[in-house]
Amino acid sequence: MDPLTARVLEVPHHLWGTDMSASYAAVYSVTLPRAHQVVDPFHVVALANRTLDQVRRRVQIETLGHRGRKDDPLYRARRLLTFGEEKLSEERASRLQSLLALGDPNAEVAISYRVKERIREFYRTTNPDAARELLDDLVFHCVSKTMPPEIRRLGNTLKKWFTKICNYHLAKITNGPTESMNNLIKRIKRIGFGFRNFHNYRIRALLYTGRPHWRVLDSIVVR
Repeated sequence: MDPLTARVLEVPHHLWGTDMSASYAAVYSVTLPRAHQVVDPFHVVALANRTLDQVRRRVQIETLGHRGRKDDPLYRARRLLTFGEEKLSEERASRLQSLLALGDPNAEVAISYRVKERIREFYRTTNPDAARELLDDLVFHCVSKTMPPEIRRLGNTLKKWFTKICNYHLAKITNGPTESMNNLIKRIKRIGFGFRNFHNYRIRALLYTGRPHWRVLDSIVVR
């Protein structure tokens, strides 16, 4: 990072998006001490979805003694659980409720689904104070001893990153487009089994994302 950029980013109340990486957060705390770090919503919701799936898999094994099979209720519900509640049609919502009633005897998966939806509600809340109160209440319930162990771990993670998660409501920034582009570039590299020539690598990436600007392709020099 050049000195000018560093000075610009040192402006008070500047917001800096990041994922839930302790090492990245430590670097930003040292190099940009006056910046407000913001945990990206994508990473928080993705963590909630992974936690939900971990609960589903554990309950599946504890209930039936084996991993999910195509006729098992929880295995059949796995995709419906990734849907936002507001995106479920009446038929799908009824189907999900029936599958959970069959395969989730202690309602652990149902509780985990509600936790995931509360996190999504946190990001839909427009008032920063109300959102902070919502998340605080959610963390309080998640760390309760009555909760599934996976949810308690999620609660502790949310508690650790609480301020940085709430900072999203200061400006509602996200590095989602950057994450998407980075994922696409990595996928291109995997498909090509690696590239020894950066020029070819760059052209391939541009072809995947849209028509390259051929007039400026040769103007960029990589040393």
